[in-house]
Amino acid sequence: MRVLVAEDEEVLAELVATGLRRAGFAVDTVYSGDAALAYLGLYDYDVVVLDRDLPRVHGDDVTRHLVAAGSRTRILMLTAAGSMEDRVAGLDLGADDYLPKPFEFPELVSRVRALRRRSARPAPPLLRRAGLSMDTVRRTASREGRELELSPKEFALLQILLEADGAVVSAEELLERAWDAHADPFTGAVRVAMSKLRGKLGEPPLIRTVQGVGYAL
Repeated sequence: MRVLVAEDEEVLAELVATGLRRAGFAVDTVYSGDAALAYLGLYDYDVVVLDRDLPRVHGDDVTRHLVAAGSRTRILMLTAAGSMEDRVAGLDLGADDYLPKPFEFPELVSRVRALRRRSARPAPPLLRRAGLSMDTVRRTASREGRELELSPKEFALLQILLEADGAVVSAEELLERAWDAHADPFTGAVRVAMSKLRGKLGEPPLIRTVQGVGYAL
């Protein structure tokens, strides 16, 4: 759900980030290994798409740091070298998956989704509660059989609430998990997006606001 793209080719990094956002992920981009370590220390990412040949701090060293720290972030390693020896070396360092360049973008999205399902917040592919049904693989949602036309952000918010299984989720956690690092916490983005989601879910209301705490289904 939240992804860091660490790639020194800035055009490629932004193309990957744009595509992942369209697929429903919140994405940050960095262009060096030291910046990747800084972001990974600040934010809780489900997956890092990590170029192996990063400047300043090598991708191998970023991987070693995450493994040594016991990080829950899954690592999809990218490299221009596609030999079996390179793949084995990357996986032996602790990477969870490996994708040689050039790659087909649908495969990248599929691998990121697969890694996300193996992350510290696992969830079944089908989520159901209070007449809502969500298929997290096909990216579809419905209420009492009525298909819901949700934006990627609305889908992400609803998925987080469904995964909470009735527990209250704070606005801060929603902002952390569904928006990227550039989101302004004082814009009311969560409140506005939640209002739109409520409108699409229809009546009777399913999302309740717990004053001063957060939201729950």
